[in-house]
Amino acid sequence: MRIGELSRRTGVSERLLRYYEQQGLLQPERLPSGYRAYRVSDVAVVRRIRALLAAGLSTATISQVLPCLRDDDGEHLVPTCPDLLGELRAERERMTAAIEELELSRSLLDRVITAGQSAMS
Repeated sequence: MRIGELSRRTGVSERLLRYYEQQGLLQPERLPSGYRAYRVSDVAVVRRIRALLAAGLSTATISQVLPCLRDDDGEHLVPTCPDLLGELRAERERMTAAIEELELSRSLLDRVITAGQSAMS
């Protein structure tokens, strides 16, 4: 299928599909005319990519973990490589640390706002 059809089937813009290709997440065949030809299985790949992006993973991380995931029931991704769980746990720890830093920053900003409100009253 061509890029427009993949876009219609997945709801992902053609521009993003080209970006996924640049990042190595999709590997369409190139026809002699230069057009991209996608496989039907690429619909599921795009859905996996979107799910992983929604989970907060970068495209660089997704390119590493994507080959090690399969769809369980169309809704859940299941790791298939032994080392993947460790990598995902490490990514989760990185996210947790970032969240904690943001919460601290927010708390400090709240103090400044509260002090400003007190000074203005």
